[in-house]
Amino acid sequence: MRFTRNSPRNGLAPVRLLISFAGGLLAALTCLAQTPAPAELPADPGLYAVFDTSMGQIVVRLYEDKAPATVKNFVALATGTKATLDKKGAMVKRHYYDGLTFHRVIKRFMIQTGDVNASGSSPCGIPNQRDEIDPSLNFKEPGRLAMANTGRPNTGACQIFITVGTPDYLTGMYTIFGQVVSGQEVADKISQVPTLPGDKPLVPVTVKTVTIHRKP
Repeated sequence: MRFTRNSPRNGLAPVRLLISFAGGLLAALTCLAQTPAPAELPADPGLYAVFDTSMGQIVVRLYEDKAPATVKNFVALATGTKATLDKKGAMVKRHYYDGLTFHRVIKRFMIQTGDVNASGSSPCGIPNQRDEIDPSLNFKEPGRLAMANTGRPNTGACQIFITVGTPDYLTGMYTIFGQVVSGQEVADKISQVPTLPGDKPLVPVTVKTVTIHRKP
């Protein structure tokens, strides 16, 4: 084959196309590898929340029969049907928990999220929710999903916590509205990360998404 002045450029075009295709394929495969597989829901029917965090997935069964108003509020926040304050102070509808961090974690106690500014005290712009204390529920087992509050009754709004210990002294003081059914080891691992003063993780642990699923 005779080479002309333009031959090298023309000959490299298919090679460049192949390299570009291979690069795109590699990027796609890398993206797929980094995307976690959807959580497998338990066989039992019910309403579930899947917390996809930067350290793994946590699946919680929601107690819509024991704390219906609290569950309704949480689902509205997670699905973006209720407007809340964003970081700029504007009321917007969005998947509220997506992209937030666990701003407070305490080993053998709990992990907490739901503060848009990760300060631990930022309001989210919705009215306080009334407590729903069910006498059949307590904090004698880990994995309880509960509403955080300001230390006074009926002051929950957007902040929530998942227990990694058994703080039964909290029973009757906080609304329990769910139970971890898989991924408790992820919650435990989050609670053990190094922290700054105020129990804030040294390296942010992110809630990538919270999705709601009903198992018929």
